[in-house]
Amino acid sequence: MDELHDRQAQATPVWAIFSDLMAALVGIFVLITVWVIGIQLELSQSLQQEKARRQVEEQRRIALEDALRDPLSSGRITFHNGRIGISGSVLFALNSDVLQPEGEKLLSSLVEPLRAYLSEHNELLMVSGFTDDLAIQKGNPRYQDNWGLSAQRALTVTRTLIAQGMPADRIFAAAFGDNQPVVPNQGEASRAKNRRVEITTVPRQDNQAENDE
Repeated sequence: MDELHDRQAQATPVWAIFSDLMAALVGIFVLITVWVIGIQLELSQSLQQEKARRQVEEQRRIALEDALRDPLSSGRITFHNGRIGISGSVLFALNSDVLQPEGEKLLSSLVEPLRAYLSEHNELLMVSGFTDDLAIQKGNPRYQDNWGLSAQRALTVTRTLIAQGMPADRIFAAAFGDNQPVVPNQGEASRAKNRRVEITTVPRQDNQAENDE
């Protein structure tokens, strides 16, 4: 009789341990399921946000392209991936940052469509200067290298646009030198393509928008 009681006493903890183990496994399964569902929801939200972001960018691109319809139709500028491209040879003579009459006239034709676009979008204009890979001639008093040349050209275009009516607080200049060529610098035709100025729209900082309101 005593032996039977001893066996029952030993069997009870085994079932209790098994029950606790099953409860723990169920709990782990529930946690994993919740975690997987959370990951799936997060991925779904990320995909939706990325889709919305791309739709906004596409709408911005279409709006800007529509605003620049006349200059684009004349072939005086290019428009690719939201970037307005202007050949350096149209704006400047070789190794110069002095704006040519043809370039000044072209910039004048961009002011109104760009102002109209900015009036409906909370963005800024970035004017970027680019050069080819040829070194600046020694003894040039204006600039020591391609960084200096691209910076001065970007500033010239920026100041010209402001003088022609572009709000000064909606535009800024940037310089890239001979970095980021559109084609390899192989021959004069390729280098001519890399000597350029680009105008790009960029979002404004939130605090800038709040200060204007």
